[in-house]
Amino acid sequence: MDFDQAIAAHGAWKHKLSDYLTKHDGSLKASEVGLDSKCPLGQWIHGEGIKFSKMPEYGTLKTEHARFHKAAAEVIKHADSGKSTTEDMTLGSKSEFGNASSAVVTAIMAMKKHAH
Repeated sequence: MDFDQAIAAHGAWKHKLSDYLTKHDGSLKASEVGLDSKCPLGQWIHGEGIKFSKMPEYGTLKTEHARFHKAAAEVIKHADSGKSTTEDMTLGSKSEFGNASSAVVTAIMAMKKHAH
């Protein structure tokens, strides 16, 4: 697993969601984004990464990664609902997405430190 690439990929989600908030083009589906096992990191967590399942860092990463995907899906649902929203409210550092995003990056870094 390239943990640095996983951090970059998760960071890119903020930009994807920001674009989606302005476009509302249906290109993102909450039901798909909410699945934590489809992205490369999720595939690793649910596949090869299981060998680290006894490590507390693995459990934290698995939990925070699932939380991240749930938060991203909620942003999409909110955007699709047509309700008024601001980017800071949905993606900012005090939002659930912002908190989940920070937590998953911290968990990836901890896992990287202990997996190698």
